[in-house]
Amino acid sequence: MASRFFSRCAVFLLWLIHFLPPAAIAGLGTGIGAVLYRLGRDRRRVTETNLRLCFPEKSEDERRLIGKAHFALLGRAMLDRSLFWWRPPRYLESLITIRGEEKLRELLDQGKPVILFAPHFLGLDAGGVALIMRFDIVSTYSNQKNPIFNELILRGRQRFGNQFLLSRQDGIRATIKAMRAGRPYYYLPDMDFGRRDSVFVPFFNIQTATITGLSRLARAAGATVVPCVTRMHPDRPGYQLEIGDPWDDFPTEDIEADTRRMNAFIEDAIATMPEQYYWVHRRFKTRPAGEPRIY
Repeated sequence: MASRFFSRCAVFLLWLIHFLPPAAIAGLGTGIGAVLYRLGRDRRRVTETNLRLCFPEKSEDERRLIGKAHFALLGRAMLDRSLFWWRPPRYLESLITIRGEEKLRELLDQGKPVILFAPHFLGLDAGGVALIMRFDIVSTYSNQKNPIFNELILRGRQRFGNQFLLSRQDGIRATIKAMRAGRPYYYLPDMDFGRRDSVFVPFFNIQTATITGLSRLARAAGATVVPCVTRMHPDRPGYQLEIGDPWDDFPTEDIEADTRRMNAFIEDAIATMPEQYYWVHRRFKTRPAGEPRIY
């Protein structure tokens, strides 16, 4: 009962926050991020470890600045969800701009199944909102332990249009069927899901357990892969979703090579905004046999 009460209080506070001007929300989120950086010892340690492994050429001070900037933007992204859940469409259209929409429309008009490959940058939810305001898509969700927030997140992902949400237990057949029916699949394959369906391929020169789903799904559905990256504006409120060019020669017969290509793309995107990747995730948790734990 106490947990439900505090959860409902948190939702009410988020609802109140969505009435604030965007600059005020950004400032408040930045402050919350600074508090999380100081008090969230475990996630700060994970972030520092990830940055040390991925950017050994940078000094400790440089990596610390990236880490602090990451938490500041993380705080902003958390509060911005209130805008996505309750602000009207016209407002959100001005908050989240989109580039390359015509590329996706052209593929859909041609009747091609499409996978929108979306790496875990902090603007991921904003990108999803921009898409569901324009397209009926299919996406995968994980149930949250907190039922109140679980319901809120699910409702937010279905707020616009006719969206199709699948759990991770639904398998790939329903996903393929939805893509073939004209729904682009908003796919997030760059987290450590353990050894199952994964191969160890380089990510910043570190052998990293990476699921092979992008290659396997593209082959099974006959789908075109389109990179989809959302950037937060670091100096002002707002986001930009960038839909890239469709990938040529993908998938190939070599699933491991396809997965390396995916990781290389993410590395290149991170280089343009290193503070915006989801560094609080234990990306290197699963290790090759015989290697020591990293975290």
